[in-house]
Amino acid sequence: MIPFDTANPDIDESSLDAETPVELVERLAIAKAQEIAITHPDCLIIGSDQVALHGTEIVGKPHTHEVAVAQLRAASGKKIELFTGLALLNSATGSIQSEVIPFTVHFKQLSDSTIERYLRKEEPYNCAGSVKSEGLGVALFEKFEGEDPNALIGLPLIRLVAMLENQGFDVFDG
Repeated sequence: MIPFDTANPDIDESSLDAETPVELVERLAIAKAQEIAITHPDCLIIGSDQVALHGTEIVGKPHTHEVAVAQLRAASGKKIELFTGLALLNSATGSIQSEVIPFTVHFKQLSDSTIERYLRKEEPYNCAGSVKSEGLGVALFEKFEGEDPNALIGLPLIRLVAMLENQGFDVFDG
């Protein structure tokens, strides 16, 4: 396993006027990495952010049960796009690599009972679109579309490995 530390940057995740989902998640991923770099010199810092897109509406973290219910009702039986912004900042050199990785999920038709049981078990209130797919949330889907299944959980590992290699970091040597 590659040794790492985690940190939670305190940044405003609100979207800017006329900002697209792609622009939003890339900006936030970079901002999170830059915030952590202030206290972590000489490190490779990973920043990530994710939003769900229901039609044309950007859907972030619900934070409350009521909002989560509304998000899942809106997603029921539909195709939802997820966009994950990924940034790798070398705080020693200041170089930043960033990319936005799309991923699509197709939701099953969800009954109110299914939504309530899922929310009680998983409490995905800090997950974009109320989807915690690394747990029982996967039971809400019919199928996935995307190049990196880890993008669904908010950290596209295939792309991250490529970014780390670009920095000369060998994941096998850690």
